[in-house]
Amino acid sequence: MSIAIVTPPSPAGCGALFPTLPGIQWGVQKSPQFNTVTHRAVSGYEIRAARMQYPLWTFTLSYEFLRDGAYAELKTLLGFFLQQMGSFSAFCYSDPSDNAVVNQSFATGDGATPSFQITRTYGGFVEPVQNLNGTPQIVVGGTLQAPTAFSIVNGLVSFATAPAAGAVLTWTGSFFYRVRFVDDHADFSQFMYQLYELKQLSFVGSPLNKV
Repeated sequence: MSIAIVTPPSPAGCGALFPTLPGIQWGVQKSPQFNTVTHRAVSGYEIRAARMQYPLWTFTLSYEFLRDGAYAELKTLLGFFLQQMGSFSAFCYSDPSDNAVVNQSFATGDGATPSFQITRTYGGFVEPVQNLNGTPQIVVGGTLQAPTAFSIVNGLVSFATAPAAGAVLTWTGSFFYRVRFVDDHADFSQFMYQLYELKQLSFVGSPLNKV
């Protein structure tokens, strides 16, 4: 029996891209999850330790209809699930409500540091981003940088020349969540001829390379 080995994601992306299909119901459930250890004394006082600085995000989708036959939506989604071997392989997901930023500040230069991690702010919470969708626009102190002035690996921007002290760094671009399916099974139900529904399909991941 052979066992597949997970390899780290390449700088160019995070694997296959989750397909966009028309049968999805309105309202995708999105759940952030942290991991906190809590110890409560008999007096009621608590001591807590946070094990995760950044959450894992769980997405739950529901499809009202998936057409078989000429449209092949059923085969597209089911085939994608089979290709990932259930929860084994990671893939890219573009969250329609959180997949891009415009003029997002991510650092301030100090004249000596040449590399900075790209981040995005979500309701005041700052989270690193490692899985970019294409090459973003990088602006240093109000000046748009040429693509040759920097390189990006896993969201880490490295400049040929360290940005000047006090120079605000911003970026404009889009990104993916790197996710995996939660379960190793998916329940497709046929309710009419060549029409199927999928009541729940969940995957978990992060803008970071956590899974």
